[in-house]
Amino acid sequence: MRFIILGILLIFIGFIILGAFGHEYQAATLESDEFGTCYEYFEDKPPSKINCSFKIMDQTVFFGLILSFVISGIISLIKGTRGDWDSKVKPEDMTGPPNKEK
Repeated sequence: MRFIILGILLIFIGFIILGAFGHEYQAATLESDEFGTCYEYFEDKPPSKINCSFKIMDQTVFFGLILSFVISGIISLIKGTRGDWDSKVKPEDMTGPPNKEK
């Protein structure tokens, strides 16, 4: 059950980060393919010309991070649904009142 919750949480975090910060990274490929020049945009000063490979590398690292969250969430979901390891607890590790059904 813990792996299922962890998997859902990791996938949710991946999509939240993608939705919140993904708009900053989606224009790098379009700018480099269509125009050949890339710009870094600021709020308080005019855009500055930068190397497109740096912008594409930032985009790749960002999507790699998102992909790692989602893939680890999927692996955790699969492990949680297939495994019964969390129901196998040693008697000395159990907490709570003792079971006296003898």
